[in-house]
Amino acid sequence: MTDLRFEDSSVRPVETPRRRFRLDKQRGKLMGVSAGIADYFGIDVTLVRIAWVVGTLAGFGSLLLVYLAIGLIAD
Repeated sequence: MTDLRFEDSSVRPVETPRRRFRLDKQRGKLMGVSAGIADYFGIDVTLVRIAWVVGTLAGFGSLLLVYLAIGLIAD
């Protein structure tokens, strides 16, 4: 008979490389926050910029503070 080794045939989770958020200062207009978010989620940077403007207007400027915090803290 053959030797079966079950410890080697266990199912292991596939390890995917971790995505990290980075500012994209080359494609960015102000600090690269919108371009970095677009890269991280794989969407168009124009949609992210529109979302920032709409969110800032709807939130009475609160997202502007979030934008500045991300720009100063990231990278």
